[in-house]
Amino acid sequence: MTGWPILSTITFLPLAGALWILFFVRHDDEALAAKNARSMALWASLVTFVVSLFLWFRFDRASADFQFVERVDWIPAFDISYHMGVDGISMMFVLLSTLLTPLCVLASWDSVKSRVKEYMIAFLVLETLMVGMFCALDLVIFYVFFEGVLIPMFLIIGIWGGGRRVYAAFKFFLYTLIGSVLMLLAILAMYYDAGTTDIPTLLRHSFPSSMQAWLWIAFFASFAVKVPMWPVHTWLPDAHVEAPTAGSVILAGVLLKMGGYGFLRFSLPMMPEASAFFAPLIFTLSVIAVVYTSLVALAQEDMKKLIAYSSVAHMGFVTIGIFAANQQGIEGAIFQMLSHGVVSAALFLCVGVVYDRVHTRLIVRYDGLVNRMPAYALIFMLFLLASVGLPGTSGFVGEFLVLVGAFQVNTSVALLAASGMVLGAAYMLYLYRRIFFGKMTKEDLMAILDLNWREKMVFAPLVALVLWMGIYPSSFIDVMAPSVVRLVEGYEASLASAEAPLFASLWSQR
Repeated sequence: MTGWPILSTITFLPLAGALWILFFVRHDDEALAAKNARSMALWASLVTFVVSLFLWFRFDRASADFQFVERVDWIPAFDISYHMGVDGISMMFVLLSTLLTPLCVLASWDSVKSRVKEYMIAFLVLETLMVGMFCALDLVIFYVFFEGVLIPMFLIIGIWGGGRRVYAAFKFFLYTLIGSVLMLLAILAMYYDAGTTDIPTLLRHSFPSSMQAWLWIAFFASFAVKVPMWPVHTWLPDAHVEAPTAGSVILAGVLLKMGGYGFLRFSLPMMPEASAFFAPLIFTLSVIAVVYTSLVALAQEDMKKLIAYSSVAHMGFVTIGIFAANQQGIEGAIFQMLSHGVVSAALFLCVGVVYDRVHTRLIVRYDGLVNRMPAYALIFMLFLLASVGLPGTSGFVGEFLVLVGAFQVNTSVALLAASGMVLGAAYMLYLYRRIFFGKMTKEDLMAILDLNWREKMVFAPLVALVLWMGIYPSSFIDVMAPSVVRLVEGYEASLASAEAPLFASLWSQR
């Protein structure tokens, strides 16, 4: 469509910025070198975001096909190629990744004071890997980017994190790596059955029913950890608490979406019979995640840990919507992922604002902040209400569509998931009351300052996006709708043409 490799440009521009910082940002004055590294990282990420907007304006909203496609043979003997492209689903996550990265750089401007050059390099490399993963149309390329994300995030948590950063970094790395090894074995099995790793070709390939179950379980082992689903969610609170603010932003904003994206791109369309067979398991785990982690969030005394547990609950809505496997459910799941990417990122940034001033995340250490930080209190309230799902904000649209889709499949699941919205309001409003209302009694808070201009610049696009998505959701739903319709139609057609239920197929093979 464009005549030039726009997806490769978006993918590798941040890497070019990282290489520039690595080789050319050198100075005897450490402060000046840090300033130059920050500036280069900001410019590289901003240019990448501006270029990525081209996708939004030139995307054909009536087409369900992959667009802006690039393909170059990489290992022709095995039919493995550098194949890139986006549809209405993946394009949204590319834009989310390119938006949050410059905001993370700005949020780290003053808070990160050691090894600034290496920190900025890690974030730019992370952006390249995230964007590449959402654009990849070859399983091998996808796996390289999917696993590569672990390395810079491991370093960000382990080097610039809190007191238990090494423990949290290794826990994050091991949890995600173990599941991904099983996915690699599944990729090899798919290659030997289909003779290719090309994703569009695999989407048209029919895997045997007996094979689908094992493939689904292998992919589930990787994607469930990434979401994360209960009970493999325990790495997330530790990672969030110990990560620097920007690390938590990108972890909640983008990395948690990799699991949901994987379910949409691989599990549902390539293993439809297995997805239908295991859907009750997904619903059970998701409902437990929504209810249980909401109750756990209600008992937290650390702001970051509370938001981390709320992320598990919100991602429970996502997996319910995906495996409802109807248009409303899947569109709601995608919308919820986008909304959660913006809202959770904003909430972690809000925590970072007061942490930079008081150097504690304990809720008990704050009270009456509205008296000293009215602008901050207003912005925090907007994102809090979006997280709760207030109509007019982005959070409402996604949760509403998920519940509509779930209600068509299983009324009990929809009702139990809806209880999570009530619990979400409970722990979020309780958090807000303790931090902002009442009389300010802590002496060290008496001189605390409200948002500065840089922090307002960080929050401004997130505020606009939360309201835009809440007031005019069709501008986003219309983009993803053709791809979702094709996904649902293919899923239903595959189930209709299945010769026998998956369980019967597995039993006969045994």
